[in-house]
Amino acid sequence: MDPVSQLASAGTFRVLKEPLAFLRALELLFAIFAFATCGGYSGGLRLSVDCVNKTESNLSIDVAFAYPFRLHQVTFEVPTCEGKELQKVALIGDSSSSAEFFVTVAVFAFLYSLAATVVYIFFQNKYRENNRGPLIDFIVTVVFSFLWLVGSSAWAKGLSDVKVATDPKEVLLLMSACKQPSNKCMAVHSPVMSSLNTSVVFGFLNFILWAGNIWFVFKETGWHSSSQRYLSDPVERHSSSYNQGGYNQDSYGSSSGYNQQASLGPSSDEFGQQPGGPASFTNQI
Repeated sequence: MDPVSQLASAGTFRVLKEPLAFLRALELLFAIFAFATCGGYSGGLRLSVDCVNKTESNLSIDVAFAYPFRLHQVTFEVPTCEGKELQKVALIGDSSSSAEFFVTVAVFAFLYSLAATVVYIFFQNKYRENNRGPLIDFIVTVVFSFLWLVGSSAWAKGLSDVKVATDPKEVLLLMSACKQPSNKCMAVHSPVMSSLNTSVVFGFLNFILWAGNIWFVFKETGWHSSSQRYLSDPVERHSSSYNQGGYNQDSYGSSSGYNQQASLGPSSDEFGQQPGGPASFTNQI
């Protein structure tokens, strides 16, 4: 039997059914989708300029752009419709910082999720034998939750800027030939942004996964066990003191009631003195 089958038969991979390891596996998968849909993007748009002089027209102007979306470096040439001169036009904007930060967070999150999943499966005993492993895991999980929130929000704003800068209507305004009413400028097709929209969705899904996993990682740390002991000790002390107090109160009540009955009950001397009064009175008569 090969080593993988032995591990599977021994129940090593059962840890993936636990919430901690299961969420780590989902984080690994979603991180791949996040940086693949953003970092692997390449798109473009096509424009046409129909000049009055048909020989100067260009009905197929391709403008290509890709990750990391340094749009100000994307240049293309268009006719000016004033002879054979060409105008060099560049797109506006630079969203490379937000896109690169988003992809960097996704790559490092993928690497850490992969390493953590391997530790959960093959080195679970060493992971739980002291508090250092769960504590480091908890801190890293909190940090990545924050990074996913910041990175996804920044990339969502960067993607909005990319959409505006690559809008064919906005690009046509950059051409001098399109400012003349006699020339006809139009967009042949617009860029497809579906994969970039998907990357933003996966970014926020990663934030939800990492933020939700904070609780399950926290349960593995010594902080959770110490807090549980701290909460259980006062309850035990209160219940024990209550039981002792109830026992003393019952015993006290029974003894006091007995004493009260003894004190309230008439004594033999008193019963003997009560008929003594009338007897002496008859003797006097």
